[in-house]
Amino acid sequence: MDSSNTAITWSRPLGIWLAPALILALGLAAILFDPFGIEASLSNGLFDAYQRHAARPAGDGARVRVLELPALDEDSLVRATRALTLQGVRLIVFTAPVQSGPSPESLAARLPPDSDAARAALEKLPEPGHELAEAIAATKAIVPVTLGTQGRAPHVKARFVYRGTADPFAAAPLFNAASAPPALLETNAAGSAAANLLPDGDGVVRRMPIALHLDKGLVPGMAAEVMRVAAGQSDIIMVSNEHDPLSFVTGTGLSALETNTGSVPTDLRGQIRLHYAAGASQRLLNPDALASENLRDAVVLVGAQGQVVKTPLGPSSVANVMAEGVENLFTGQVLRRPDWARPTEALLMALVGTGMILLLRFGLGWAAALVMAGCAGLGLTSWYMFAAHSLLTDAATPSLFLLLAFGAGGLVWIQDLRLAYAGLRKAFAESLPRATIEKIARRPELLRMDGEARAVTYLVCGLRGMADLAARYKDDAAGFTRVMHRLLTPLMDEALAHGGTIDRLTADGFAAFWNAPLDDADHALHACEAAHAMSAISARLGERLAQEQQEAKSQVEISVGIATGQVIAGGFGGASRMGYGVHGSAVNLAQQIQGLSHHYGPALVVTEETRRLAERGFAFLEVDTIAMEEPPVTIYALVGNPASRASPKFRALSVFHDHIFLAIRKQNWPMARELIAQCRRLSGASQRLYDLHLTRIAYYETHPPGAEWDGAFRPVLE
Repeated sequence: MDSSNTAITWSRPLGIWLAPALILALGLAAILFDPFGIEASLSNGLFDAYQRHAARPAGDGARVRVLELPALDEDSLVRATRALTLQGVRLIVFTAPVQSGPSPESLAARLPPDSDAARAALEKLPEPGHELAEAIAATKAIVPVTLGTQGRAPHVKARFVYRGTADPFAAAPLFNAASAPPALLETNAAGSAAANLLPDGDGVVRRMPIALHLDKGLVPGMAAEVMRVAAGQSDIIMVSNEHDPLSFVTGTGLSALETNTGSVPTDLRGQIRLHYAAGASQRLLNPDALASENLRDAVVLVGAQGQVVKTPLGPSSVANVMAEGVENLFTGQVLRRPDWARPTEALLMALVGTGMILLLRFGLGWAAALVMAGCAGLGLTSWYMFAAHSLLTDAATPSLFLLLAFGAGGLVWIQDLRLAYAGLRKAFAESLPRATIEKIARRPELLRMDGEARAVTYLVCGLRGMADLAARYKDDAAGFTRVMHRLLTPLMDEALAHGGTIDRLTADGFAAFWNAPLDDADHALHACEAAHAMSAISARLGERLAQEQQEAKSQVEISVGIATGQVIAGGFGGASRMGYGVHGSAVNLAQQIQGLSHHYGPALVVTEETRRLAERGFAFLEVDTIAMEEPPVTIYALVGNPASRASPKFRALSVFHDHIFLAIRKQNWPMARELIAQCRRLSGASQRLYDLHLTRIAYYETHPPGAEWDGAFRPVLE
């Protein structure tokens, strides 16, 4: 089998492994360092989806309520503060800057129409903020500080304390300006805190700061200040991450806020990840019906209607988001993305990705199965960690890069497969079955060009009567070529259809073998099936040819020799001209018995080893013992399928053949003659075969073979 100048020393190109490896490397960088914000975008989207499907249950344990007013002017705030104070609230929290002094509408209502009288009335009006300050002094309240806006510097009442040896506040959000409420309000309030919400890049508020940097010091976040004032403490105690195992990688920062009920984890910037509650509207109070509410010991956050921000659960008011932070701190139910999450995600992605790259050599199926299983495992683990432990582990980013890596490897694999298939088709289109070429294209290592020992079944097919046919077409060479093509093509197609590999082509036939280059456990059976089908096709072609030539019977028929044995299989030829083939005694034996087959009558002759391996599927008759190898080889005629083997006629013929050759081996010539005479009268008997053995018996009678004779015919040359 020649490859037509195509080199077969082919293997998977580096791109099949390099392309997915590069994408996995990008994935590792994205997970560990997130230089382009890909990981943040994907993970935030995933965690937001988790919150939408499993939001924190809305509870009343913290007694946190929200009061939203149409406007935050002093009159409205004074009335609300006094009403809440009468209800016995624990703490009032103002979440937005207030308008000092009476509103223009209320001022106009108070002033008389006369201008002089109006000026006199204005002089008698109290200082702006005085009434609200008095109302605040009668209760516990926290007033807001707006960072990032130039104004009066705040007087922070909270003191920050950290546990550790290195200042962990360097990573806290930094602002260079602040605007505090009027001094009278801040003086009478129990605390002041930053009212700033810090949304992520997509505008969604997912975190709430505990501490914020100002040029002159630290300002507490609103939720942290509520926690401090409600607990009656003067300090906000933070914990450094310097003792965390991964601090040498992440750097020094904050890790937790200490509360009366335990530590609440934060990120390195000192922000808690908000765990939003379902049914936040249950916190809302009706401004016109405060007297009917039971607000004793409640924490009430006061905000303005219309101040809306985006949250994972959808739009929500600023006061409501602040209330989420307060509830999270009171209950300790915050979301946490631990320091080990990113390295673990990167490691898992690398392990699954490495396995996928290794499995690509076996094809896309196993690699795809591993990637799908890996993504499913990451997703289920991530969901479990969120639902059971409020831990945020990202499955989206590793899964995305695993799919991209598989896609890149798959594209290279498919392109390489197309090129390989095209090359193999070019080299072996007429030699290998299409299914074999596809398997080798997917797994090139199956085509062992460097040589290996294999047991194969080798078939040689030839056409009898070619001399007479050529004589008829002596004046029509093209016609003779067309006839040969018509005769040989369907025979070779049948060999290929039964998994054979075409080996050699001759002027009047071809050879094929089974169990190389791919494994075929039933190689002998498949070779016999091909030969049996070829015999039937040959008979039909012969009849058609006889009709075309107006003959009673076609003189063209096939002869087949089949042998099973050990051979050397591999690539043979020169550096630029390689072919895959087999060499060994089975090849020679098949060629020899095909050449002898015309002596026996039946067209299909096999060796004893082939018969042994294929006897469950066909009927065989012993026809001879030949001495072309040592020890001699017994050969058989393939005379039919399992139905033929079960017929009474075949069983009778088989018994006679057994006795004939037993008599010959025992040199009982009269018995052999008698048995042959009886066998001639049976249906299916080959007269040519019996003529051959009667001639040999006559020879043995004058040339006795000797006492140690093994049954093989060896004429003595005189």
